[in-house]
Amino acid sequence: MTSTVAERYRIIWCMRLHSALRTALACAIVGGATMYGPKFLVREIKFAAFSYLTAVLIVSDAALGDTLKGCWHALCATVQVVPVAMLARWLIAPEVGIRVGTAALAVAVAAFVVALPEGTHMTAKRIAFGQIVLVCSDAVVSDGGGSDGYMRPVYVAASTALGALASLLALMVPYPDLAYYKVRKLCRVYAENASERMNLYVRAFKVQDNHTKMALISQAKPLAETGNKLLHSIKSFQDGMKWERPWSLYLNPNLVGRGDRLQSMELPMRGIEYSLASSPAFPVQVDDKEHLSNVLQGVSNQLGQKIEQVKCFPPFYSMTEPETGQEFKEKPLLPLEPISRTHKSDSVHFFFSCIDMLLNDANFASEVRQNRHEKSIKTFRSWLLKLSKRLEFAIKCSLSLGLAMLFGLIFDKENGCWAGLTIAISFVKGRQAIFTIANTRAQGTAIGSVYGVICCFIFHYEELRLLALLPWIIITSFLRHSRMYSQTGGVSAAIGALLILGRKNYGSPNEFALARLAEVFIGLSSFVMVELFLQPTRATTLAKTHLHMTLCALQDCIKETRLYLAAETDNVSKFHEFRDKQRNLESLVCELKKFVEDAETEPSFWYLPFRTSCYQKLVESLSTIADLLYFLSYNFEVLQKLAETSTRRNELQEQMNSEIELFQENLSSSLKILEKAHLKESKADSQDAMDEKLRDLETGKLKNEENLSVISMADDKEKQRNAEEDEEHDDNKKNLDERRVQCLGAIGFCINSLSKERIEIEICIKEIERWEYQSSQ
Repeated sequence: MTSTVAERYRIIWCMRLHSALRTALACAIVGGATMYGPKFLVREIKFAAFSYLTAVLIVSDAALGDTLKGCWHALCATVQVVPVAMLARWLIAPEVGIRVGTAALAVAVAAFVVALPEGTHMTAKRIAFGQIVLVCSDAVVSDGGGSDGYMRPVYVAASTALGALASLLALMVPYPDLAYYKVRKLCRVYAENASERMNLYVRAFKVQDNHTKMALISQAKPLAETGNKLLHSIKSFQDGMKWERPWSLYLNPNLVGRGDRLQSMELPMRGIEYSLASSPAFPVQVDDKEHLSNVLQGVSNQLGQKIEQVKCFPPFYSMTEPETGQEFKEKPLLPLEPISRTHKSDSVHFFFSCIDMLLNDANFASEVRQNRHEKSIKTFRSWLLKLSKRLEFAIKCSLSLGLAMLFGLIFDKENGCWAGLTIAISFVKGRQAIFTIANTRAQGTAIGSVYGVICCFIFHYEELRLLALLPWIIITSFLRHSRMYSQTGGVSAAIGALLILGRKNYGSPNEFALARLAEVFIGLSSFVMVELFLQPTRATTLAKTHLHMTLCALQDCIKETRLYLAAETDNVSKFHEFRDKQRNLESLVCELKKFVEDAETEPSFWYLPFRTSCYQKLVESLSTIADLLYFLSYNFEVLQKLAETSTRRNELQEQMNSEIELFQENLSSSLKILEKAHLKESKADSQDAMDEKLRDLETGKLKNEENLSVISMADDKEKQRNAEEDEEHDDNKKNLDERRVQCLGAIGFCINSLSKERIEIEICIKEIERWEYQSSQ
């Protein structure tokens, strides 16, 4: 295992180093062209700093396909800005120029127009923002530029084109850096990671003591985190593959990539881990242990075959006809006759249900059907919400850039553009951790400027300064993957040194560095001020409000689950409605996680400290509930297909509906407690009720423990029926009966786990209420 982990980290490190070298090569091409290129080229490149900025934006952590896409975005931005800028400067008499206030107003209006359309990619918007800032600041500084001043925006276009061309050459020399090969390599690493995880899970299932079992599960947790990071990398390169093979999408627009296929494997693996963590070591007693050992060996072999298929996955899959690969229909199941039916054995059935889902790509096929369904029922119900978000984003960009340009030009007309350029590449859609971004960008700019000034002091020749720049580009490429600096800090550190070491004839490096730091502070201050003005609500408050919204969505999802379970056999529309609710719950949980992360990094100032640990537990429990609801629906769908008579099916539906109804009633009490916590109202009745529930939990008794036994009793009856029918039916019939019992056990495990997670939610909510009440006192 150690050698495999080392191999995985070596591959990831080599890929990052390779990307850093490509970025350094792109910057070297820009530096060589602007400092030592032909005179006619140097004469056209008036904004070399923007060439560096464009190259860093396009080539960072990119493959050839991503670079082609980035060049297209640069072209789109140039077409949006430069022709209009030339026309505007020609209309306002180019020999006169414009004033500072007029320039700031023009930046604000142009930024609003560029930011409003939804179809424009964010990279194109950032490049366009930078071009707007340069055009308007140049009109102020150059006093119009003479009779041919309306042609000066062409210099901005030429600088942008140089950065894009340098990025493209860096990805082509000495050989094309294709996203296809990176995805194939990452898929191989992911397959090895998944193989290690599944081996640990199977070993944890076999062990006899809880200490060894939990140790094995702990070893699998970092592998799961690494697997999620690998999936994120695969998905990021997946879009670039479409640009490398555009004809594939033209011939078949209904294609999904490898990342989507691999993502469908994560859900059953999370379920396997949860089943092991929620049950004691070896929770069932089996007489024929040799047969059980053969069963587990067969499962391990089939998992190995499945993971080998991951390495051979095609680049894209058709959504209309998914290729599920080899079907593992003859999956050996546990010998159910010798097993005594208890709640502990439900985890075993849930374990094998997740194995079955993983082997037969059931989740992927369901997602493909759901995607087709979503495309067919798409309406304009969310149009107003999207429009309001677009308007909010456009206003934010407009005010931030307008104020940054106004104050930056007033402070220093010659270097005023840096205030706008600093935040032009910082915009993202949606809410962001503004204090964290401002802090990392300021730190990155400072260390990059200091490095540039020191290198100018040590190296007096321009050639040596340019060589000193290359190792710094490599270092900052790794800084982008660090927690301290992240993407914003790493890019700022690279640009801070590039602007000093990669140019000439800009004056004293010390004075330029100080002037730029001042302008960066002005720009970031404008950015933070506008963010606080448009979104004054703190991330802590948003996390509390969003938690209540998520719990309401959970209640709606539970309600939809009841309707789905009560529906007729093979009711496709009810299943899709349930999946819509369940997906909405998943998205809300992801948003809640982001709010919690933002609130954790947000400074407290004079407010109460944020209870991070409780919110993290809530996110984990809500995420688990969302997964359990899907597992519940999956096993119920399989059970419907296996049920022989409508009478038996109706009995099962009634039993599960009663359990879901009880869960929904208990969840309503949690919502009431949360509302009281949000309003900081503490009442004795809620306190006593919660204390009683806590005492029940501490003593190991659940409120719905008697009701949960209904499923177990049904399973016992089912097992008895199976035992009687086994004498009259063949082996195929016996396998179907075993599948029924497995689904029943998995459903019982899901319902029992839902109740446990609900209690965990109530505990965390009550702790938040007590914390806020005591802090306010």
